[in-house]
Amino acid sequence: MCVQVQRCASFLLLTLLVVGCATAPPEQDPVVQRLTELDGRLLRIERILSNQSLLEQAQRMDALTNDVRTLRGQIEQLQHSLDTGRAQQRDQFADLDHRLQALETRSATAPPAPTPSAPVTADDDAAAYKKAFDLLKEGKYEESTTSFNQFIRAYPQSALLDNAHYWLGEARYVGKDFNAALRSFKVVVEKFPDSRKLPDAWLKIGYCQYELKNWKEARDALKKVTQIAGDTPIAKLAEQRLAKLQAEGR
Repeated sequence: MCVQVQRCASFLLLTLLVVGCATAPPEQDPVVQRLTELDGRLLRIERILSNQSLLEQAQRMDALTNDVRTLRGQIEQLQHSLDTGRAQQRDQFADLDHRLQALETRSATAPPAPTPSAPVTADDDAAAYKKAFDLLKEGKYEESTTSFNQFIRAYPQSALLDNAHYWLGEARYVGKDFNAALRSFKVVVEKFPDSRKLPDAWLKIGYCQYELKNWKEARDALKKVTQIAGDTPIAKLAEQRLAKLQAEGR
């Protein structure tokens, strides 16, 4: 009897253990817990890799944006330099053409007369001047500079001396020797205050000072032109350059 009771108890205990294992929740299963842990780690790794990729892309975009901004700035600077150079070239040739026409008109209507103290004839005077001036018109600026210098030394009493100094300055200016050109134009305003080239010389003094970056001196010379030239093309050129100085903040 006792033996039977012991057998029944053992069977009942075994049955309870089997039923308990079969009904345990999945989340308590060691295998399931291990899989869940691995899945979580995998998700974290994927998230980290994704964030790093996005960060690298953002950094590359920032670098490309900076490169584009730098290139755009360089292009704008080059365009400004090109526009400025073209404007200066137009000013130079427009101004030169105007003065050439004015001189030709003057030469045709008022041929120079010899002075008593000049040991040369009017023909010698005019011929030497015309030679230097023709070289200038042909664009031979170095030869014209040499020829005008020879004229100035050979004919110190010539009625064309003020013009010779002025056109010597023009030849030097077009050749971009702005310091030498400035000296020639100053000779006109200082030694020939009654010269018809006075407004032109003041204008070119302003232009030379502008090229030499002497902004105050450039403004002063250009304002002088507007005071003495009246309503003339020379005055308008001076006003245009003054406006350019103002626009550039000079």
